[in-house]
Amino acid sequence: MVQSKAATVDDYMQTIEPDRLPALRRLRDLCRDVLDGYEEKMAWGMPGYSLEGRDPSVAFNSQKRHIAFYAGSVAVERFKDRLVGIDCGKGCVRYSRPDKIDFQVVEDILKDIRARGQGMD
Repeated sequence: MVQSKAATVDDYMQTIEPDRLPALRRLRDLCRDVLDGYEEKMAWGMPGYSLEGRDPSVAFNSQKRHIAFYAGSVAVERFKDRLVGIDCGKGCVRYSRPDKIDFQVVEDILKDIRARGQGMD
């Protein structure tokens, strides 16, 4: 996993490749809008969103071959029918190209996480 040494999410966003920047901006905006009350911070070398005093519930990262969206195993399992054809790990969704991201699914996953008040599981 590629980890950024950026101190802030703003700094991190300045390092993103131009072809991926619009997608990562949209991911960030969705996280900030839907996860109201969550703290945005750099965690594990990537942007993360957490409830106060907890590990991040959500994170994302621009990897060499994909954009990774870390939502936890419960979220990936709950939304597996809407993630068909997308490379998923136990708690991660990996998009091979920015245009493969279904932002409505991402928003719904974020709403589910917020409703559960959960961290990554």
